[in-house]
Amino acid sequence: MSIATSRYNLLEKEGLEALGAIEPERRQYHAEGGAYLNLKGLALEPLRDIDEVKISRLCRVVRGLAFAAVDAAQSGHPGGSSSKTEQVLTLLMSGVVAFDPRNPKHPGRDRVVWSAGHCSPLFHSLLALIYESLRQKGVTLPAEAEKAAVYPEQLARFRRWGGPSGHVESTYALADTSTGSSGHGFSAGLGFALLHRSCGLDTKAFVIGGDAETEEGMSYEARNLASNLGVRNLIVTLDYNTFGIDGPITEVLPSSYVNHWFSQGWNIVEVDGHNVRELAYAYRLAAQGLPPARPTVILCHTTKGLGYGRLENSADSHGTPLKHEEYVEAMRNLGFGIPGKAGDTVADIRVVIEALADGERDYLTARLEESARRIAPEPELVKRMETALAGRPMADYTSFGRPEVLPPELVFKEGDSVPTRKATEAWFAWAMKHTAFFYVGAGDLMKSILTGKAESVYGIQTRDNPLGRGFRFGIAEQNMAMMSTAMGQDVLPGGFRPMTAFATYGVFTPMMANGVRMTLINNALNPRASSFFIMLAAHDGPETGEDGPTHHGLFWMSLFTAYPGIKVYKPLDANEAIEMLFYAAQRGEPIVFSAVRPGTPVLKRGDGVPPAREAIHGAYVFKAFRQNGKPKKVLAISGGQVMANVLTILPELEEVSDIKIVAVTSPELYEELRRTDPRKATGILSDEERQYVVALHNGWRGFLYPFLLPADHRERVFGMDEFSRSGKPDEIYRAAGFDAAGLREKLLG
Repeated sequence: MSIATSRYNLLEKEGLEALGAIEPERRQYHAEGGAYLNLKGLALEPLRDIDEVKISRLCRVVRGLAFAAVDAAQSGHPGGSSSKTEQVLTLLMSGVVAFDPRNPKHPGRDRVVWSAGHCSPLFHSLLALIYESLRQKGVTLPAEAEKAAVYPEQLARFRRWGGPSGHVESTYALADTSTGSSGHGFSAGLGFALLHRSCGLDTKAFVIGGDAETEEGMSYEARNLASNLGVRNLIVTLDYNTFGIDGPITEVLPSSYVNHWFSQGWNIVEVDGHNVRELAYAYRLAAQGLPPARPTVILCHTTKGLGYGRLENSADSHGTPLKHEEYVEAMRNLGFGIPGKAGDTVADIRVVIEALADGERDYLTARLEESARRIAPEPELVKRMETALAGRPMADYTSFGRPEVLPPELVFKEGDSVPTRKATEAWFAWAMKHTAFFYVGAGDLMKSILTGKAESVYGIQTRDNPLGRGFRFGIAEQNMAMMSTAMGQDVLPGGFRPMTAFATYGVFTPMMANGVRMTLINNALNPRASSFFIMLAAHDGPETGEDGPTHHGLFWMSLFTAYPGIKVYKPLDANEAIEMLFYAAQRGEPIVFSAVRPGTPVLKRGDGVPPAREAIHGAYVFKAFRQNGKPKKVLAISGGQVMANVLTILPELEEVSDIKIVAVTSPELYEELRRTDPRKATGILSDEERQYVVALHNGWRGFLYPFLLPADHRERVFGMDEFSRSGKPDEIYRAAGFDAAGLREKLLG
């Protein structure tokens, strides 16, 4: 009998225990996490500059303000706000956060991300405490700081028009991105941490998160990448109150909670999240850097809704306000003898603020002075960046424009068959050499989408190459999008603006939609932190034919054309792609950029065909009417292969019609042109000519609706409306009626 057979028989007859007794190494599991430290209940010496009594009293004031704000709105999230109170106050008082309330957006500050963006009662109450304390001290704030401040009386209009926002927004102090979608803040914080590390800065990114957010798939992706890259300047303070909205997190997280961080190699410090001393120790240890060089999570055991009456320690405290009379009781249990008159929250807030003693206010402002001293002067920070990035152009995307004469690598020979992905490859590599602040990556598709040439200019960012500009995200599209778009929100010392490009197949782009949406919201709310990014939707259309419908990018753009603040660009050939990329950088507006895999004919220009530069208008006249007296027909065409197929049958079409061809590269750009330059837009397509339009798009037909008359005429737009099957691209075009013969039938039949 063989050894393998005997082992099998042993397992079958006597079970795992018998095998373990003979060969114990087969039953062992070797954990390989980061550093682990449990401070809960440990006898720690008091820290000299941490006044635990004063911090606890400040926490009482913040809770009172938060509860009053929620009662005023009869809406909001008291549970997580209360359970995180000691965490955020101690973090701010601990002296590890570089922050100046008089210059809250100083580029040298540490970045703060409220991943638990719903905890806005706590957020606004913290700011109200800070800025009320400064006001009582007679501090006059600069105008920009006033815009970022909140004052106690404003809390009475919490969640109302013109009042403090319902979720955290980056216009305020101590918030560097707008949040509210669970789990997204981990990716945003990672983006800030990597950005600053990659520029030679020691800025830290602090993420304020909740335990239920760990359920979000994006948070897994972010934790994985953060650990793999050894991002030790990323610190998460995690509120472990054990409840989500619907119930205990154990209903959906069966394993020990700490394993969700330990298994991905994070450094972990466990504390009592209401114990100021333990928190202060933990934050200082994390800021100093625990070995090994990895990100750190402070796992704070807390009581959800602490002090919030009957809802304390319950899932219901998450977003359920107490009845007014119960709120009054909870406030009085906190020691605030409020009037409690319904509708007069200002009076309640006044009572809470009057409980702020001079000593507590003075301690708070003194600690804030200490935090402000941690910020280095901006010229010094710029010098650090110049040293770290020596040899790279200290310029950002706002400073490079389209060269008057394009370099040879950005010009494609007319008549050649060139995939537009070759154009994006060339442009990304060119841009990487002209700015020190460009970051590129793909969702484990670099070899297919061709981002590698740009990534190789400064190398992939790793633990050993922290100054790299390329990212290996892996199959993690959600984190890729949120992290990349968040990086673009930041403004570095010297005013430098990062730009990012991240790529996957067009068909997969909807997985990234929410991260993009959150950044577009931030762009709208806070234009000074507006992110410019290029989401590359590669292998667009039916060109990935052999892969079948799972990879045919036919309908993805229906989502992104609905979002304000971003446009879909779909060049017809490689030269148009180059022109449109330069135009996007000039505008600084986010784009989704369509690129195809197979070769597409590079259109021949001249003889009435405008230069490729005209693509930046979203549409242009590729061929004008001949005015030959025949019935008019306008072909609005999107998709390079569609154009090539139409040109094949153009002589036949012109036998029966006077044909005008409008090349469409971005309906949204064209609609903008109609508003900003109506004369030029009319020259491309007049209202009178719309009655003659037949639209052709190798994808979602709604993409070309803007070129048609109202809905009753939309039968004159042809698209691909069904999931296809596997096949060669020419077979799929033929099956969809988008080959030359099919187009002939559509246009002449």
